[in-house]
Amino acid sequence: MKHPADHKKVSEGEICRTGEVALSVPGDSSGYAIDAVLRACDVLDAFRAEGEVLRLSDIVQRTGLTKPRAFRILYTLQTRNLIQKIRPREYCLAIKPIQRRGCRLGYATQSAEFAFSRDVTESVERASRREGIELIVLNNRYSSKTALRNADSLIRERVDLVMEFQTDGHIAPIISSKFGELNIPLIAIEIPHPGATYYGANNYEAGLIGGRYLGRWARQMWKGDVEEVLLLELSMAGPLPRARVTGMLAGIREILPRLQDSQVVMLNGNGQFGVSLEIVRKHLRRNRAKRTLVGAVNDPSAMGALRAFEEGGRADDCAVMGQNASTEARAELRRQGSRLIGSVAYFPERYGDGLIPLALDILSRRHAPPAVFVEHKLVTPQNVDHFYPNDQLLHPEQADALY
Repeated sequence: MKHPADHKKVSEGEICRTGEVALSVPGDSSGYAIDAVLRACDVLDAFRAEGEVLRLSDIVQRTGLTKPRAFRILYTLQTRNLIQKIRPREYCLAIKPIQRRGCRLGYATQSAEFAFSRDVTESVERASRREGIELIVLNNRYSSKTALRNADSLIRERVDLVMEFQTDGHIAPIISSKFGELNIPLIAIEIPHPGATYYGANNYEAGLIGGRYLGRWARQMWKGDVEEVLLLELSMAGPLPRARVTGMLAGIREILPRLQDSQVVMLNGNGQFGVSLEIVRKHLRRNRAKRTLVGAVNDPSAMGALRAFEEGGRADDCAVMGQNASTEARAELRRQGSRLIGSVAYFPERYGDGLIPLALDILSRRHAPPAVFVEHKLVTPQNVDHFYPNDQLLHPEQADALY
């Protein structure tokens, strides 16, 4: 009898003698891999922890299988007592989870200066601990030079995948190239990087949410009589984050269609409290417009603009919308009489719950989308306690040191 190795090698896509389709599998040069077995392994590997319950839709998302095929595989695995059906369309493993090879992930955080960045970092660290993953964390310190140095450091650390959170769009191609040359997968957080999987805001949609609310507020409180729209952008980050302020302007115009281009002013607040404070100060010295709607690319920029209006005794002349609903913005929304009327939430405290599974899917060569957008909700003084009921548990010194 001939040894299997003596048979003619089966090419990818050919039908084997068993009737199964052969696939090209990383690390397998024989051509004997069977599609049905591989897909069954994908389904089993979708369960990442003992006792984890997944819906059929969760398994479809994690494996990239069609819903009918995933259902049939689950049903088959049930018959062999490998999968247990808990409720209709909900499943858990009846065996111990497949043990993964230990991996090292690199995470370069934007900065410890901003509450949003700190929340993202804490969530990534928490999710990594839960999965038993070694995580190398470096701080980009809102600096292009530091981000480039950190990229080299993560390469020296021999990480398996990098999650990059840095703001300068000009160096994004350089960072992508560094990792790409060594075949290190890259997830870009908030700022797109060439060839990287994107994870973060749906910027234009988030802008629309904030802009529409600004317009409705002006129509209700000022009868739509707006003299100026002041938009604070972050030009260094590139065109995609700028879509936030573009979306805000579009949202305002949906509600206030008579707004003229001459009434719109764009300033570069650099996404920072101090820069935004100073640039809006200068603007207010030469501009006496009343009833100004302010839309900012993020909360630190929104807070800087708000403080400039307050310093000049002109707080009643403005209504401000932020982006991120970060800790400092939520504290401001609770301040009686504040003219910060809202901030669009990105829920950075949940980022790790999406980023770590995405990283594992990429490393396991499972289906991973090119972009993952986070959920957005409008947070206002009226609903902030609904979305963030635990903010009151912050120590007073934490709440006072947000800016």
